[in-house]
Amino acid sequence: QVQLVESGGGLVQAGGSLRLSCAASGRTFSSYTMGWFRQVPGKEREFVAAMRWGSGTTYYADSVKDRFIISRDNAKNTVYLQMNSLKPEDTAVYYCAARTSGGSYRNDYKYWGQGTQVTVSS
Repeated sequence: QVQLVESGGGLVQAGGSLRLSCAASGRTFSSYTMGWFRQVPGKEREFVAAMRWGSGTTYYADSVKDRFIISRDNAKNTVYLQMNSLKPEDTAVYYCAARTSGGSYRNDYKYWGQGTQVTVSS
């Protein structure tokens, strides 16, 4: 059973940084794609970033490119989202997700974490 547990959310001022963690268990994730998504109440869930675990290839939404960095720690089976230069519009619940690789990095994720709130004050 795949489990994804996010942590690291919180309240930060605009221009600040936060690092989210996603501890993954229940599989060998080398053949998986790991994604970060976010959602604001009343809006659709939005793709933020993804990484092909095996190759390390990364993908970013235009809105976070050059500010956010997705990375992994193989030994800890953990994926990170380093968020820099945060803006109030980055405020959302952030979710970690996993899918088998081979398809789109934006869609069809099967496994989801519970989410962690990120609030950026102006």
